[in-house]
Parts: sequence; structure tokens; C-alpha cells
Amino acid sequence: MRCISTAPPPPQLTDRFFAAAALANEVHGGHRRPGTQIPYAAHLMIVAGLVLEDGGDETQAIAALLHDAAEDGGGRPMLDRIRSEFGDEVAAIVEGCSDNLDPDDQRSWRERKADCLTDLADVTDRATLRVALADKVHNARSIVRDCRSEGNKLWDRLTDKTVDDQLWYYRALLEFFDTRQPGPLVEDLRHALRELEELVTDDVSPGR
Repeated sequence: MRCISTAPPPPQLTDRFFAAAALANEVHGGHRRPGTQIPYAAHLMIVAGLVLEDGGDETQAIAALLHDAAEDGGGRPMLDRIRSEFGDEVAAIVEGCSDNLDPDDQRSWRERKADCLTDLADVTDRATLRVALADKVHNARSIVRDCRSEGNKLWDRLTDKTVDDQLWYYRALLEFFDTRQPGPLVEDLRHALRELEELVTDDVSPGR
């Protein structure tokens, strides 16, 4: 007798998703991941994939594709465009995942992240938390990959933040998400942070 799966079908990706991908490309098409030749769109697609793997629906995946569009591509006017084209829920998730919508913000990286952590504590929407966590997981993995290949040279080119800043931030994120959004993505973040801590320790070991 053939086993019949009782799992729900995967979310169908409609033209809305591909329209969001087109907008993401419009905003970020000429961008690269900092210090690399990797198209920024790779990050957006991976975050959307992580959201879908974690059980997110199409709306959440669309928000994942656009999660940096307002912060990096036009502030409130871009957020208004996202709301008009993709709806209130997508816009709310994007806003919740944005550190800042003010193009003239003069805060340091650490100041922005400290404020972001404070704002994150007030988020109750699980969709926003899922997209935000997926974003942090891929960012942490990217830092680990770069740290493996570059060692301490990585911190020389990240002029707006130090290794201590990064460790402080990801430890705080793990503590937050471990309580608020437990699951496989949190374990991915935990693993990435552990490896980053080990790489940093190796780099500063005596004799290095």
C-alpha cells in the first residue's frame, strides 16, 4: 500500500512573488554584498528560501525579498509603494525588519543595532519575527564564511563595526530569538555564532 502524505502542500508561489522579485532587482540589482562580488539579490533569495523552509507563506516570502528595499532603497516612499503593490501585511513586515527609514540617519552601526534590538522586543507578529530571523541567520552565515577565508582581514574592511560589535549583536539576537521564535532557524543562528566565536578565538590565540 502506498503511503499518502498528510503534510500540507507547499505554498504556491504566484505572480505576486515574481513581481516582488522584480522590484527587489529594481532596487538592489546593481548592489553587491559588502566587500564581495556576490550580487545582493543572492541574500534576498536565500532569506526568502529560509522563510519558506521554515513554514512561511507566500506573503512572508515576498516580505523577505523586499525586507531591505525601504531601508536601502527609498525610505517611506518605497514602503508606501510596497504597501500599494503587495498589501499591508507585506509592508508591515518590511517596516518591522528595517533598522531605519531615514536616509539622513547619523547614528553609528552599534547605536542603530542597539535601537533595533529594543524595537524588536516589542514585535509580537510571528511573521515579522520569522523574516527577521531568517535575515539574521543568513547574515551570520555570511560573516562566518568570510571569516573562514579572510581571517582578521575581514574586520579591517568592516570599518563601521568591530568583531566585538558583531559578537555582541549576534549574542543578543540569539538570546532574543531563542525565547521568542524557537525552532530550526534559531539553531542555525546558534551554530553560526558558535563557529564565529571559535574562528575569532583561533585568530587571537597566542602564536598566531
